[in-house]
Amino acid sequence: MIKKIEFPLPNEYPAYAEMYMKLVKKDVSLIEQLKLSLHQTKKLINNLSNEKLDFKYAENKWSVKEVLVHIIDDERIYGYRALSFARNDKTNLPGFEQEDYNFNSDTSERTIESILEEYEALRLSTIALFKGLSDKALKRIGVANGNQASARALGYHILGHDLHHIKIIKDLYLNKQ
Repeated sequence: MIKKIEFPLPNEYPAYAEMYMKLVKKDVSLIEQLKLSLHQTKKLINNLSNEKLDFKYAENKWSVKEVLVHIIDDERIYGYRALSFARNDKTNLPGFEQEDYNFNSDTSERTIESILEEYEALRLSTIALFKGLSDKALKRIGVANGNQASARALGYHILGHDLHHIKIIKDLYLNKQ
């Protein structure tokens, strides 16, 4: 049986996260959606040439590979935040500067195979994390970068953030070449 993680209430996540939440299906299991996005993203990326993976649709924009590494970084950070909140850690967790992360990621030195391997391993770990959290733990609230959120809201954020960037890849990267 698939674990049902209820969609968070609007007071369980900051207003900026609404852009991600609206991309997630409320009536389908978070776990199933995480699995589906993993397979869909891998399929999409595996069908791209190296030229498309390195393509930037405008000056000072990230390549497709860099977007994927950004998705990984964000999922890893938000997964840690979810764990901290679920365990009732009252530490105000720091934010992070995504441009610095990207600049220092050395993505151009990596193969797409290594990036997808990391993406898959992390996603499976994220799924295991959320499957292992009790309903009580999923509803616990914490603070990161000055914003309150529940552990379950962070799971939906992870998924919505992934979906957001995959849509950008499809709309702005693949349709511009």
